[in-house]
Amino acid sequence: MRQLERCRGAVPAAWVIVCHFYDVESGRMELDQRGHGVGYDRFDIPIARDGGIADLLDESQHSSRRFDVVICESTARVARRMYEGLSVERTLDKGGVPLFAWNEPIKLDGGRAQLVLQRRINQAVAEYEVLNTLEQSWGGLCTHVREGWNIGKPLYGYKGKTYRHPNPTKAEKGMTKTRLEPDDARAATVTQIATWRYYEGLGYGVIADRLNADLATYPPPEPPNKARARGSWSKSSVCAVLSNPKYTGYQVFNRRATRSKQGKSNPPSHWVWSNEPAHEPLIPKWMFDEISASSKANQGSRSGSTLSSHPKAKRTYALRGMVFCSCGRRMYGNQRRELVYYTCWPRNNNRGRTGLHPPGIEAVYIREEAILSATASLLAAHLFSPELAMLLHAVGGDGDRNNAHGAVTEQERWRRCLTALERQQQNLIHQARNGMPDDPFTAALRSSYNDLEAQKTTVSAEVARSEAAAGQQSLRDQDVSVLGERLAGLGDHLVRAPAPLLHRLFGIIQLNVRLHDYSDRATISIQIPTLT
Repeated sequence: MRQLERCRGAVPAAWVIVCHFYDVESGRMELDQRGHGVGYDRFDIPIARDGGIADLLDESQHSSRRFDVVICESTARVARRMYEGLSVERTLDKGGVPLFAWNEPIKLDGGRAQLVLQRRINQAVAEYEVLNTLEQSWGGLCTHVREGWNIGKPLYGYKGKTYRHPNPTKAEKGMTKTRLEPDDARAATVTQIATWRYYEGLGYGVIADRLNADLATYPPPEPPNKARARGSWSKSSVCAVLSNPKYTGYQVFNRRATRSKQGKSNPPSHWVWSNEPAHEPLIPKWMFDEISASSKANQGSRSGSTLSSHPKAKRTYALRGMVFCSCGRRMYGNQRRELVYYTCWPRNNNRGRTGLHPPGIEAVYIREEAILSATASLLAAHLFSPELAMLLHAVGGDGDRNNAHGAVTEQERWRRCLTALERQQQNLIHQARNGMPDDPFTAALRSSYNDLEAQKTTVSAEVARSEAAAGQQSLRDQDVSVLGERLAGLGDHLVRAPAPLLHRLFGIIQLNVRLHDYSDRATISIQIPTLT
């Protein structure tokens, strides 16, 4: 209403405003993005609207337009950036429609140099004020985050804890700031999700199924718009948890360009982090970093060795998600007749990106049989070997290690102790035979003999216990030897094993196959789990 009243007061008495064009979007938006909103009614503006900026420019080019000139409060109200303002002014000028402003003199004839100078200064000042305000606001937000304060609604797993505003003036007005603190069951759910992902390598879908199986223990997240609430977990909600760095205890801001690019993700280099951990972490920083790295490598891959849900899927592949091309992308399995192979096809596997393979190479192939054969040799040398039985044998008990170093075993110590006690009793009996029955010394010998007999009873029990333990150790040694022999023969049957079982085995040993740069060579690496 202020803008309209000022425009009415600035026009000559013989002029009349015949139509009204206005937008409610930001004046910093590009012209083709303005005027498409439909929520004007909720602003309760008591001025009839004949259209937005696009409608104004379109009507200005027709001879049947309803107006001869256009007036605004200031050119900053036409556009907040000079480029868009000049575009509007030039379009109106092409249609023969002058643009006037309340804070500028209205002239229909005479020189325009002074008017143009004044307008350009006003436009430059307006753009400067907008940019300066945005930069100051951005600086305040960054400082707010670096000090560990939260912005917006607390994320799932946390709740907001309110603090008195550190600025006394703002504190007197009742203003506060918020930090994050764990939210009981939801916090435990976040930690459980990360545990499943890191230690079991589960995919988003499998994790969501586990969570949905017990919603009382793992309450689902609630979106800001209650109408969009699903009441259950989805792959996207699990992904949102595992990709949010706030769970590491740091406060993070500017992960998405919410306004300027409609929520597009910003690169990590543009994120704003707190100087130090600001709240209790639900996922350790090292675990979060490793999960993020592995998620990029496994993008698009499902968990487990079950058949794909695709209607044309007829089999599963033992090396699914473990073979990588020299271009860095995962190779996918295929079968032609009886031949199983893995391929990297730039048009499909690299989403049409060019330059990933040298000219003339349309696809890269490697046979599964060749990989399995090389993997069997690797496992036979480092896992399915007699040395493994020796390693298990060494881990199984302390008795063998002691014998290997020439030390006395527990069983032998108790036997020697029993022998010593029996020898002492024999000495006492010999002395008692040579003494007088009523001699106090002879009576003391009988008492010592009885004490030694009590000690013999205790030592005999320990000897029996140690002999039983030695028998069990012997059985364990036999089992370990049999296990070692059976493991040594697994390498010969590896190639013929079912694909689901192979996929589980390769997942446990973290098999990784990476092709070299088109040299018919590949590097196979495994990581054997620690024996416990």
